[in-house]
Amino acid sequence: MATRQRPLSPHLQVYRWQIQMATSILHRATGVILSLGALLIAAALVALASGPDAWTWISAQASTWYGLVFLFLWTWAFTYHLLNGIRHLAQDGGLGYAVSAFVRNGWLVSAGSLVLALLVWGGVLAKGGVA
Repeated sequence: MATRQRPLSPHLQVYRWQIQMATSILHRATGVILSLGALLIAAALVALASGPDAWTWISAQASTWYGLVFLFLWTWAFTYHLLNGIRHLAQDGGLGYAVSAFVRNGWLVSAGSLVLALLVWGGVLAKGGVA
């Protein structure tokens, strides 16, 4: 019996990247990042309950350049996941299914999350919250 060539599923290299693909992947990735950040928040709370030495160490790590970068990225992940979740909720209600609305809303969520994260950190820095 002759074997037939079966068609292969196209991979990501075949498709041209679109905002819909990026928002879907970013939503999943930011969910993972938020989960990891929640573990770090729990560790910080344990350090706070453990005493001043442990809390001083956590505060010192958060004040370093890599701590600040992580905190900013975690804030951005939160704002992105929040805005994209609201977008999904609106779609569940039947809004924004046209391709043009899908593309527009994807760009709005992407840009809006960055602006919102910058506003949050602008407020933190304006109040002298990072010491």
